[in-house]
Amino acid sequence: MPCAFFMAIHFPTAFFGAHLLRLPPLSRRMLLIATDLLLIPLAVWLSFALRLAEPWPQQLQNCAWLFLAAWLVAPVVYAFTGQYKGITRYAGSKALYALALRNLGVVLLLHALDRLLQLPAPPRSSWLLLWLLLTGLTGLVRLLLRDLLQQLSNGSRRQRQVLAVIYGAGDAGVQLAAALRYAQSHRVLAFLDDDPNLWGRTINGIRVLGPQRLPGLIEWQRPSQILLAMPRISRSRRRQIVDALQFTGIPVLQVPSVEEITAGRTSIDALRPIAIEELLGRDPVPPLPQLLGPGLAEKVVLVSGAGGSIGAELCRQILPLGPRCLVLLESHEPSLYAIKQELGKIQGATPTQLIGVLGSVTDGPMLEHLLERLQVQVVFHAAAYKHVPIVEGCPLAGLHNNVIGTWTLAQAAGRSGVESFTLISTDKAVRPTNVMGASKRVAELVVQAMAEDGKPLCRFAMVRFGNVLGSSGSVVPLFREQIASGGPITLTHPDIIRYFMTIPEAAQLVLQAAALAKGGELFLLDMGDPVRIRDLAEQMVQLSGLSVKDADHPHGDIEIVCSGLRPGEKLYEELLIDGASEPTAHPLIFQANERAIPPDVLWPQLHALASALARYDGNTALALLSQLVPEWQAKPEPVPSLRR
Repeated sequence: MPCAFFMAIHFPTAFFGAHLLRLPPLSRRMLLIATDLLLIPLAVWLSFALRLAEPWPQQLQNCAWLFLAAWLVAPVVYAFTGQYKGITRYAGSKALYALALRNLGVVLLLHALDRLLQLPAPPRSSWLLLWLLLTGLTGLVRLLLRDLLQQLSNGSRRQRQVLAVIYGAGDAGVQLAAALRYAQSHRVLAFLDDDPNLWGRTINGIRVLGPQRLPGLIEWQRPSQILLAMPRISRSRRRQIVDALQFTGIPVLQVPSVEEITAGRTSIDALRPIAIEELLGRDPVPPLPQLLGPGLAEKVVLVSGAGGSIGAELCRQILPLGPRCLVLLESHEPSLYAIKQELGKIQGATPTQLIGVLGSVTDGPMLEHLLERLQVQVVFHAAAYKHVPIVEGCPLAGLHNNVIGTWTLAQAAGRSGVESFTLISTDKAVRPTNVMGASKRVAELVVQAMAEDGKPLCRFAMVRFGNVLGSSGSVVPLFREQIASGGPITLTHPDIIRYFMTIPEAAQLVLQAAALAKGGELFLLDMGDPVRIRDLAEQMVQLSGLSVKDADHPHGDIEIVCSGLRPGEKLYEELLIDGASEPTAHPLIFQANERAIPPDVLWPQLHALASALARYDGNTALALLSQLVPEWQAKPEPVPSLRR
């Protein structure tokens, strides 16, 4: 019986709706006007019948003029106030409020006509009933037509709807559900929310459930996606939610951030996968105002390696601080062009002058000419060769760029009146097992010696930290590319562990550490909690909506393969060589006191190293490197083999 009733209702509605969709817009508008003309006298009759509890009361017969007056006045008011200009398919609460005001105007005009012409008057309460009935009947018709048009116009799309659950019943979740309803791309099965006060309630007909109800919902409804609609939550809370959802094996998508939505760059329904960068690391720590900004305002600032991951982010964060001039020193032409174009777009009306310089930090005469001509006051030295396997295979190039380049730029800064010089170092400089790490340790020794020399007035300092998410050569973009190509993901060792920090956080802490420097300090950045790289790879696979293929899951999508540690690679990274770190004014910045080489001892060794590099004498250069960094043991220089 219920099925027969449904069929009796559904087919006439579908038949009527199909013809309605084929009508041109003008014909649909005329149909709506005709419907209103039928509803107006109905509302007049009901206002009397309900008030007087009679189907045809005497007072209604005396006020028969009201039928004609309302039938003439209401359409005129509707037409002149734009009632028929709206698109019924998208009618919402604002359209209903406007309709209520128009009907109020109709009733007031009819009442004024009654008083002006001294016509028989209905009971006062009938006027209120007339307004409510006009609004209710005409509004109900529009809502019914809206829903009918939306369903029919998207009928074919509805068959391909994605079944989804929205996590978050706040403003973002409600807006997302409304946007998806209009788009007809998803059918929202339920809201999930952590607030017990919302459990069991409904939002626009959609149930709000507790997260603990998700397994049952998956078993009975089988959603295809979980949509995280909580753009304001912290990084740690997002990580907790995603970790709790990953047991489902269902892809988790999220709405854009609040900043993206408010800036108008995207809409609430622009769903995207959760990036691993949004889960790793920690919640951002607000910068200390006294450390960020005052030291760079109205200064001439130079960033070496300005096109690299850290150098580019330093430039992005320095620009809003109001330097008089920002000099971008970069040896890679496409990278220099890209960062200069990007900064030019975000520069806006700021008076900062942007100067791009194509050159190497090993070019001493160019550096001195550049620093003196532009009167550079602050230098951030981020230029370095940092890919461990590449530098391991080409050690002379790594030593020339990382050691001689740092020495050359530091000397030029000391002779040119630069006020502050900050070296960007790495945790691989601590007890290094590779040439890259050893070269960065020597770069630190250079800066320490420059600070002890006493001749330059420049404040020399160093900032040492570990891996940053998304930087060139890091595992995150590599894993993402391998997942996109169907795998496998290659790990060097199943137990390898790394610390991770986002590039923006690292750059912000570097700027604050530079403001703390008085000369000769080695600053360490708190890297947060370590991450097992295999766990990182598995989570990236799951975030992509895929599964890991292993012995326990032979039918998984992506396999993880271990290839063995690369030359010079360590299982664990560390930030301290010896001694202990001391706190500073910033909770995430610490200061280390470590061994240094006096300038009168270091400079001759560096001259010998530069001479060996100029002769391409690899064995001598590596032997000198092992003297400078005893923790690193020299190996014979690798010679590429040529095979036919």
